[in-house]
Amino acid sequence: MGSGGWSIEKRSGFRSESFSRDIDAPETGCLSIVVLGASGDLAKKKTFPALFNLYREGFLPSDEVYIFGYARTKISDEELRNRIRGFLVDNKAASSKHSDDVVKFLQLIKYVSGSYDTEEGFQRLDKEISEHEISKNSYEGSSRRLFYLALPPSVYPSVCKLIRHCCMNKSDLGGWTRIVVEKPFGKDLESAEKLSAQIGELFDEPQIYRIDHYLGKELVQNLLVLRFANRFFLPLWNRDNIDNVQVIFREDFGTEGRGGYFDEYGIIRDIIQNHLLQVFCLVAMEKPISLKPEHIRDEKVKVLQSVLPIEDKEVVLGQYEGYRDDSTVPDNSNTPTFATMVLRIHNERWEGVPFILKAGKALNSRKAEIRVQFKDVPGDIFKCQKQGRNEFVIRLQPSEAMYMKLTVKQPGLEMSTVQSELDLSYRQRYQGVIIPEAYERLILDTIRGDQQHFVRRDELKAAWEIFTPILHRIDNGEFKPIPYQPGSRGPVEADELLEKAGYVQTHGYIWIPPTL
Repeated sequence: MGSGGWSIEKRSGFRSESFSRDIDAPETGCLSIVVLGASGDLAKKKTFPALFNLYREGFLPSDEVYIFGYARTKISDEELRNRIRGFLVDNKAASSKHSDDVVKFLQLIKYVSGSYDTEEGFQRLDKEISEHEISKNSYEGSSRRLFYLALPPSVYPSVCKLIRHCCMNKSDLGGWTRIVVEKPFGKDLESAEKLSAQIGELFDEPQIYRIDHYLGKELVQNLLVLRFANRFFLPLWNRDNIDNVQVIFREDFGTEGRGGYFDEYGIIRDIIQNHLLQVFCLVAMEKPISLKPEHIRDEKVKVLQSVLPIEDKEVVLGQYEGYRDDSTVPDNSNTPTFATMVLRIHNERWEGVPFILKAGKALNSRKAEIRVQFKDVPGDIFKCQKQGRNEFVIRLQPSEAMYMKLTVKQPGLEMSTVQSELDLSYRQRYQGVIIPEAYERLILDTIRGDQQHFVRRDELKAAWEIFTPILHRIDNGEFKPIPYQPGSRGPVEADELLEKAGYVQTHGYIWIPPTL
């Protein structure tokens, strides 16, 4: 350890905080939030704006909180503040009050420069944090330290080791140290388990927050309420009534300068294995015995462990034409930019119901949604099956909404039917209500010690067990993506797979978000 007036040795003997203390002890000490990778895009575009909004809403009081940026770039406090200033508010909507808030918030930020693999920088960081804690008259052990790793996963092990050795806080008096790690958590089962083991040697599971920002989205957080607080869903949510379920992610743009990064991971690792699979869990899981984080996560693990191996005939991969024109993408890249795959759950509730996960770039629209399609009405006396089935659609983004497609009598003298909807569009129903960004919710959950919306280690393992076999075959060139035109729906074969899986497309009906 390095030398100095502030001793590191007495911290290094401390193994981990007590989970019971983490929950029960009063949190009276000051809060230090450390953003590692502070000069990077993720920190500028997501982390700092989320912290600013929490500050504006009163969740980060200036007399308790201080924010530290840490990165290799050698810049001053003021230079970091200037770099992030423009990302904190929309200039078109900025008011004088917002401007004042920005100035006050930026004064809470201090920058420390250092590397991610040597102790000197982290010792300086610990010294700055300790000086802040002393200035706030926090007793040693009562202070709270939150480390947000806005960094590539390759440096997680070394950074976590240095946090553990140099920057830990004691928990004797209600304080804690927590770390937030961003996806991707590995590239397959083996690498994910290795990363989990490396971090797990340094921190206990209650200290580790594996963030997936989809779990912070308003309508994803609404899923448990919808399913388990509404009586009419309870008897319908099973294989007797539901024919198929789709979880869809579509973007109308390509990799746009991120080709090199994207090519290393592909659409399955980037979107399906994490974001869409988390949504899948909430749609398919059984009712937890309570809302305690561990009870909810137990049920998510159970449904993941019930997923059958993915069959080749139920997978379609695509790569948009022009993807390899990016100079950072290899000419012979086999990386899919589009994937549709069917997951099947082997349990009493969902046996025989296909769950179709679909994600793609450079498509004809941008949206993320859940589409639950019900079975045909038996004994159809109105002969209206050709118009389409009942569907319950949850629109995650953009234009958050949920609507039920149903058949009604068409107004007029004739007894004819038409498809319409029962519609809850958030922008119309909740006028003036600002829906928080996902990162705001999740950072606040981290400060509160609520792990409900974070990925547990065994959950991560179960997720990788589902996808690793097919990912290895793609990496080895054994499974080829089909070319598709940018601006299209993707490969035609994907629509054919949907039809084979039992999805019946509604013709002549388009949901139009209501205007105010």
